[in-house]
Amino acid sequence: MTEKQPMSQTELKRLVARAALDYIVPGEILGVGTGSTVDQLIDQLPGIRERIPACVSSSERSTKRLEALGFKVLDMNEVESIGVYIDGADEIDPGFAMIKGGGGALTREKIVASISGKFVCIADASKKVDVLGRFPLPVEVIPMAAGAIRRRLEALGASVKLRDFVTDNGCSILDAAGLSISDPKALEDEINSWPGVVTVGLFAHRGADVLLLGTSEGVKTFRKAE
Repeated sequence: MTEKQPMSQTELKRLVARAALDYIVPGEILGVGTGSTVDQLIDQLPGIRERIPACVSSSERSTKRLEALGFKVLDMNEVESIGVYIDGADEIDPGFAMIKGGGGALTREKIVASISGKFVCIADASKKVDVLGRFPLPVEVIPMAAGAIRRRLEALGASVKLRDFVTDNGCSILDAAGLSISDPKALEDEINSWPGVVTVGLFAHRGADVLLLGTSEGVKTFRKAE
């Protein structure tokens, strides 16, 4: 009898993306995030096309992928609210606060999340952590402020690198490694208050409501305590 081979990261992402389809409300505009796990979600949406009148996307990348599959993508200024927003995370803690922005779309992701009734996070098991900070914290900044923000992040104890990347908003990203983020809401507030910061990739004030975690035993569902 041969041993069952563990699922690859791609297979886990596909599995958790399939589970997220059950959270899509027929007839409501769908919020779609960014990243490799979300790519797996987008690729499965044609199978339930009749449920989705239109989408709002958090990045040019996802917009192009959705439009190539024939979905209507609305500008967010045309939309007052979104029932469900589905997106990934680079890390998520027990309080459902997240680090996001590894793909560089943190500001638009935060904007879409802010008008969404329910945030469904789809991730593989490696993203669930006890304390945020193992993954470098992205901070989107106005380019002229990059040096000043770098120094302030270093004063918090971070090792900071300027990412070779320009966001969809024409801004820069600093990645702050080496932080142990025990109070994500407080740190989100502090960094967002610095002049020149567009936003920090901490999603603590508007964290996830549901976590669908892809594991070797299948998809595990976690819901934020009320």
